[in-house]
Amino acid sequence: MAVITISFLGLLISFLGQLPLGNMNISSTQLAVQEGYRQAWKFALGIVLIELIYLRFALTGMDWIVKHKLLFVVMGWLTVVLFLSLGIASFISARVEKETNKGLILQSKLNRFWLGVTMSAVNPVQIPFWFIWSSYLIEHKILHPVEWEYNTFTIGAGLGTLLGEALYIHGGKWLIHKLKASNKIINYIMAGIFVLTALIQLYKMIYNPWTGK
Repeated sequence: MAVITISFLGLLISFLGQLPLGNMNISSTQLAVQEGYRQAWKFALGIVLIELIYLRFALTGMDWIVKHKLLFVVMGWLTVVLFLSLGIASFISARVEKETNKGLILQSKLNRFWLGVTMSAVNPVQIPFWFIWSSYLIEHKILHPVEWEYNTFTIGAGLGTLLGEALYIHGGKWLIHKLKASNKIINYIMAGIFVLTALIQLYKMIYNPWTGK
């Protein structure tokens, strides 16, 4: 029962963390619409890989994280600058591009798996997200600092991230087709999401840099 409980907790926390609209989720939807499910899932698997690495690091490197909070604060501010720049550039690109063109990010020739890895890797707020949740669960003796529980929790979290991505890949594509939105509209939405993500991240960095996924 302990295995099921721990894996379900990891799944639930990660799935709920994936639900808020974000640049990676919308990128998954955009890939599903413009390049098909195969490319979207390659992108999603790249996201999951980094999620698992960050989670495992948060679980086993808590002392190191506490001693190097400043590093993650700096990375958080860099994320604000990066996403804001991508948002502005995406708006400019969407204004001049044709209806059939892909968004700025998807114009990259990078393999979609590695694109997912890259976009997820430059989102360091995942570490404090998992650090806070891991600390809470360990402090309340729900999760114990033993290898098999860490592994079980990590596997559950990976499945939760995949479920969240599946919602945006399949549900997002269905919604886009239902609304009959053009690529240009999708690209504007993507640009808006980048700017919104940057502003949300800015708010977090100002008021509480150690929350949010």
